[in-house]
Amino acid sequence: MASEVQNLTILHPRPSSIVAALYTLRDLGADVVILHGPSGCCFKHARLLEEDGVRVLTTALDEAGFVFGGQRPLTALLKKANELFHPKLMAISGTCSSMIIGDDLHQAVLNAELDIPVLEVEVHAGYRDNTKGVILTLEAAKDKGIIDDAELSRQKGLLEQATLVEKLYGAASSEYLAPERGDLKYEAGSRLLELIRQGKRGLNILNAKKETAYMFADITAAVAEVAGDQVDTLVNLNDQVGLPKVRRDASNVARDLRERKVDYQLIGGLDEYPVTGESVRKLAGQKHYDFAVISGVPHAMPASAFEGMEIFSITNGPRQVRPLRNLGHHHVTVELDLHPKTMGVTKLVESEFGATLRALDKARAKVC
Repeated sequence: MASEVQNLTILHPRPSSIVAALYTLRDLGADVVILHGPSGCCFKHARLLEEDGVRVLTTALDEAGFVFGGQRPLTALLKKANELFHPKLMAISGTCSSMIIGDDLHQAVLNAELDIPVLEVEVHAGYRDNTKGVILTLEAAKDKGIIDDAELSRQKGLLEQATLVEKLYGAASSEYLAPERGDLKYEAGSRLLELIRQGKRGLNILNAKKETAYMFADITAAVAEVAGDQVDTLVNLNDQVGLPKVRRDASNVARDLRERKVDYQLIGGLDEYPVTGESVRKLAGQKHYDFAVISGVPHAMPASAFEGMEIFSITNGPRQVRPLRNLGHHHVTVELDLHPKTMGVTKLVESEFGATLRALDKARAKVC
């Protein structure tokens, strides 16, 4: 499969390695993260991370810092952050600016003389694949003894597969992808209910990434509610694998599905979304299914697993609509602004498609 990947020049904006590093630091349990760069660097995501309880600070490098360096301000901020927040684990993320001027993050940590571990991530946004930021962060965590060699190797394998999925079937699969809104949720929901009324059987799959599961799982729950035993539900909510926050999120979402009386079968963990397809393929081959509902990262699912089925895909990526249609998915809907709505939460968040499906089913029940 790797041989099919072309080295395309992607013209539309792509995720940043710096942002990927920030989210990984959060997942590792960092209480305070210092962005060593200009005050506006990664502003949106820094703000979102604060919803998850991470203090994100900046050295606010300006023109003077670009010329004379920012090691002194970084050392001073390390001391100040320790005094203000008393973190158990602190981290520094490089930026394009600090990497270009060559500031020594490690020396700043030594100069600060702190009695807590500080992760130093030498990262910039110039890598072709944003997963490079994750790998650099995990390597720093391994060097500090926060994760072991086995987990680092496991994570690298998953990231390699995630990158491959994006290049083959995702937002990095074409030189330019225009953002699209996808199908109307009313139309997709109406068609799904029509199949259920006809007695058709389906697969109800949650294949979500990290905290996005809090909303995508609401769709999984809604489908289970309206379809009953006509669907088999598969979820990637194994809470025995992954970084600390990833495990907690999987446990929380699984708890809420159980409270809603949703029976499910595990197909992996939240960080295993790029490799759950093989489990789905095996399970799909054991019975006859007429349709499939895939919530989260639908393009990571192998097309061969759904031959002869009508596919309903729910993503949160407007640039993912066209690739999913190209894969033959019949109905593609987008949950806009899903990620901001799932930051800092510990319970399921209502989705637009889930709410639409429930409302349509309720209206049908009244008519009947």
